[in-house]
Amino acid sequence: MDWVLNLYGPFFDAHNWSTVITSGSDWLIILSLVTIECLLSVDNAVVLAAQTQALPTKVQREKSLFYGLWGAYLFRFLIIGLGTYLIHFWEIKVIGSLYLIYLVYSFFRKTKVVRTKKLANQKKHRISLFWSVVLQIEFMDVVFSVDSVLASLAISPNPVIVLIGGMIGILAMRGVAEVIMKLMSKIPELQPMAYVLIGIIALKLLLSIPMIDIEIPAPLFGVIVIAAVIITLIIHYV
Repeated sequence: MDWVLNLYGPFFDAHNWSTVITSGSDWLIILSLVTIECLLSVDNAVVLAAQTQALPTKVQREKSLFYGLWGAYLFRFLIIGLGTYLIHFWEIKVIGSLYLIYLVYSFFRKTKVVRTKKLANQKKHRISLFWSVVLQIEFMDVVFSVDSVLASLAISPNPVIVLIGGMIGILAMRGVAEVIMKLMSKIPELQPMAYVLIGIIALKLLLSIPMIDIEIPAPLFGVIVIAAVIITLIIHYV
């Protein structure tokens, strides 16, 4: 029980919250954490937008992101307390990478007819399509939060500062995902493009494990995303 108090006690310290909220220097740190969260979460936004496309209606897609948002907040609270141990959880990146590869393989292997039949048969499953997508979103939040939390804790050891910065950053990232989602509904070519990017993300995750230790910089991936979108738009309008 003592270890729980040591890990999560600072979250329930009213004086700690008061000091952070009223401190201008702490808000500068929070702003830097939000920026880092957004930069590190470009890949997460692409994955989330692609995952929501499995749902048949815009309402369900937006609702899945909403539920995923609150799940991400809960997980972020729990994981920040364990942040000092996350460096040992490289297995999460391997599992996440393999899962993303499976998503890409499934998308390009199945025809439109097969995917339509799959949607029609979802009602027969014990878990509905909607909740299946929500669970997928939560799983990917677990995978992508590792780097964000570690980077944030390296900047500030105060878990309250990291929590506030993470919550604002997650909200901003969900906004990016919604923008991508709307674009994908208008330009169908963006969906296969997104899965190509997911394949690159899978490689990025796998290369970052300690045994390989090759890090693809977040800004470089951001450039890849922008270039892929521009090329896809050119193809769509030509």
